[in-house]
Amino acid sequence: MSSEPGRSERPPPGKPARSSLSMRDMLGALAVLAVVALVFAATTQSCSFSPGGPSISADSAPVVDAQARLREAAVHTPFALRVPALPAGWRANSTDQGLVGGGGRAVRIGYLSPDGRYLRLVQSNAAQEPLVATEAGGPQIGRGTVEAGGATWVVYGNDGEEPFWVTTVPGAPESRLLITGSGSEQEFRTLASAALHGERLAVGTPPS
Repeated sequence: MSSEPGRSERPPPGKPARSSLSMRDMLGALAVLAVVALVFAATTQSCSFSPGGPSISADSAPVVDAQARLREAAVHTPFALRVPALPAGWRANSTDQGLVGGGGRAVRIGYLSPDGRYLRLVQSNAAQEPLVATEAGGPQIGRGTVEAGGATWVVYGNDGEEPFWVTTVPGAPESRLLITGSGSEQEFRTLASAALHGERLAVGTPPS
């Protein structure tokens, strides 16, 4: 096929030689890498891995008044609530209430230990296994029992996952305490004892 008169054939554009890359191109690539490094550093600053589980920077976590929130909940909760008497350094950082699968209600308080590990205390009038399944997102395997705070706790948990300690609180109406989280065994024991020996808020206790 012949070319049209007056038009010349031009070779297709080729890939520029490496030597033709400008200093601006290289600086742009370095700037992108610097932004990626800064984003990575920012996301890892508040959470670090430790043998007992992830720890959270206490400075970046919110703080809530657990005693006030529990007193507010006691007005309409159909079982007595306990206000944990925790030692210095422990901080409550979240609260939640909701229904338990299979029946019952749960009041939850999240805590940070002095080492920055997260533990959750759940108080509920639900049966033991449905309570554990609700908090864990599915059924868990019973692993035996431990003694803590003067009570016997049943330990649930699948291999390699956070444990769940559950005990029945004496008195009527019947209720249970559940502890889970990334804390160490000693931190579990501290929270267990604090909850069992904390102030008891009877059903209908008005806020102070």
